[in-house]
Amino acid sequence: MFKRLTFYVLLFTIILSACTAATSTPMGGGGTATPASPVIVTGTPFGQQQIEPIPVHVGYGGQGTFFEIYFTDPANPASKQQTGGIEQALIASIDAARLSVDVAIYSLSLRELGNALLRARDRGVAVRVVMESDNRERSVPQALIEAGIPILGDRREGLMHDKFVIIDRSEVWMGSMNFTVNGAYDDNNNLIHIRSVKIAENYLTEFEEMYSDDLFGTDSIASTPNPIQTVDGIQIETYFSPDDGIAARLVQLLQEAQESIYFLAYSFTSDDIAQVIRDQHSAGLTVAGVMDSEQAKSNQGTEFDLFRQAKVDVRLDGNKGLMHHKVIIIDRSIVIAGSYNFTASAEDRNDENLVIFFSPDIAEFFLAEFKRVFNVAQRP
Repeated sequence: MFKRLTFYVLLFTIILSACTAATSTPMGGGGTATPASPVIVTGTPFGQQQIEPIPVHVGYGGQGTFFEIYFTDPANPASKQQTGGIEQALIASIDAARLSVDVAIYSLSLRELGNALLRARDRGVAVRVVMESDNRERSVPQALIEAGIPILGDRREGLMHDKFVIIDRSEVWMGSMNFTVNGAYDDNNNLIHIRSVKIAENYLTEFEEMYSDDLFGTDSIASTPNPIQTVDGIQIETYFSPDDGIAARLVQLLQEAQESIYFLAYSFTSDDIAQVIRDQHSAGLTVAGVMDSEQAKSNQGTEFDLFRQAKVDVRLDGNKGLMHHKVIIIDRSIVIAGSYNFTASAEDRNDENLVIFFSPDIAEFFLAEFKRVFNVAQRP
């Protein structure tokens, strides 16, 4: 009797183990498998990342295994002191650089950040900068030039509108924040740190195209080496404008949305992107957004009035500074962020960059920022 019972227990254990192996799906920090298709369909399991808070004196921060995400906090009374903001994390990263720091920035007025670039240069780190020519004459860029750091301007009508830094060819800082006092303390902005050699290679390729090949704007060549990567179970897509066709990809993702679309838009004049958002609202999806009030009122071709006419819950920001985010959150699982405003200029003329994260946890972190901005925004 005992032998028979042991046999049945053993048999049950073998069957249970086989079933578990057949149904388990690797997710989270240890997963590295890339999906079979480069296009994620909403509803597919996404990589998970527990985000731990990062204390910031003026701002908000969170981190996962390979990234940090920061948001400015212009409503914080301490922001008036113009110190202790989210740029401090970038400065610390530059101070830790050992080989190279490559900067592509629209505007630069943060003296502490400029000093960090000088310290890096003095340590023997190779420091290179490309920027919008119209802002090259500001005091901080001029101080860097006088100290021997090369800064290449774009010298063209379109904007060199990127805001990214590549450190040691292995990590990238990017987002909506210009490296200015206003950008760090008066405006709503995001700053994203990604530690990935493959993602860094994407940005370095774009940087070399501008700095070494002197190709900007419409002269750019679509040459991103790793446009779709999976890092610790999270798929990340990288795009540059005007050569990668960003608008078409955003329209595709918005058309695939099944539940919700939330957006924060400094400037929104793209008819194609706005139309699919209105269509999804008409189809019953939850849609809400905040636009910068000055841009919404002054932009020729602004989509704000059309959103309101379609009964989309879109509001004007309540910040005295700029609501400078360029963010879309789809189905609480996909985050679109970068320097790319939702405009024809961003699509066709300017040098821009954008990443797409497929992660519910990163999406929830961005949704917390959306709620902060939305809750103080005004209905017209």
